[in-house]
Amino acid sequence: MAASASDDFAHALISGLSGSVVLTLVHQAARQATPDAPRMDILGMRGLRKILSAADAPQPDHKTAYNITMAGDLLVNGLYYSLVGTGSDAWLRGAALGVAAGVGGVLLPGPMGLGNGPSNRTPQTQLMTVAWYTLGGLAAAGMSRLWSRLGKQ
Repeated sequence: MAASASDDFAHALISGLSGSVVLTLVHQAARQATPDAPRMDILGMRGLRKILSAADAPQPDHKTAYNITMAGDLLVNGLYYSLVGTGSDAWLRGAALGVAAGVGGVLLPGPMGLGNGPSNRTPQTQLMTVAWYTLGGLAAAGMSRLWSRLGKQ
């Protein structure tokens, strides 16, 4: 029986959100464990403050900015990783999307005016950034393949 478009969408979205949760958990755990850990939360808060400033909107306190950033990260990364989609090539797509996001996380914050330190301060930070985004992509692919094997598609 062929899957409906809504089944495919749910499959991709759940897979993507799984990758996003894995990425976020790794980031949060590692920032407690090592000073070289990427601080994408700081980049997110800087981006949020920059957008609010450009819109002449009030700035939230630190805790609110952090919570908004975490929710935004989970949502946006989940949507991004949902591009892993379905099918046997999900592993390749997950790896490619993860590497692309990680490299972007290292190279883009500086030119975007968000600073280099949170994701680019040491070679270890750069490596962890790319590795963790790749892990998120692979987690999305793993969930996609599991979903397919369980006959949920």
